[in-house]
Amino acid sequence: MSDQHNIHNLLDIMQSLRDPKTGCSWDQVQTFQTIAPYTIEEAYEVADAIARNDMSELCDELGDLLLQVVYHSQMAAEQGAFVFADVVQAISEKMIRRHPHVFGSDEEIKRGKQDWEKFKQKERHAKGIESDDSAIANVSSGLPSLLRARKLQKKAAKVNFDWDDVGPVINKLKEEIKEMELVIAEHQSQERLEDEIGDILFSVVNVCRHTKVDADIALQKANKKFEKRFRLMERLVEEQDEKIQALSQSQLDEYWNIAKQQLNK
Repeated sequence: MSDQHNIHNLLDIMQSLRDPKTGCSWDQVQTFQTIAPYTIEEAYEVADAIARNDMSELCDELGDLLLQVVYHSQMAAEQGAFVFADVVQAISEKMIRRHPHVFGSDEEIKRGKQDWEKFKQKERHAKGIESDDSAIANVSSGLPSLLRARKLQKKAAKVNFDWDDVGPVINKLKEEIKEMELVIAEHQSQERLEDEIGDILFSVVNVCRHTKVDADIALQKANKKFEKRFRLMERLVEEQDEKIQALSQSQLDEYWNIAKQQLNK
């Protein structure tokens, strides 16, 4: 590896981009809040590359994700909060601390794997973070909603707040759908409708959890399926020298069904 391709060079690049006098005008004005959405997006891009088993793309996306860590570290350094080296040190110490069965004394290694949650609880106590004894405590509010719903449900299930099989979960989903239909039929408030739709989504995640389906992956696949069908429908319409905007709902449905049939062959 050349000197131009190491972490120190990347740190220098980010520092130059953020330089208030000679840096990039876009990078100069960014904040933790404005960069956070990009950080989340890059993490999903990494997951997508893994799902497609595209190693070349994965390498590129991991670089983009690393840049996000460097970006936040640079902004923190400007505020005197911490620097990139502190991030590296913190995670290194944490991994060693949480794996005494690998890095600890002979006695700790013999005891085997420790309780991950107990280690995290000790760390929070050491940091002076107020203890939360709830069974569903410490599920980050920054997680994507589908993932957070699953984690909340899994924690609740550990204290037996759960159904034994998927049947009652499906019945609960049907119940929530009926409640949403009633809200729509009675023209109740948008806030009330939002609340009921939220219950439906939460119930869908519960169905996914009980059937061992990743809700986020399932939705990603549904998105891709819709995109393929829609693009094919557009091509079919174009081949007939028609404009999609001019077609009626029934005509669009016909093209949509043709697209589905062709893709299902």
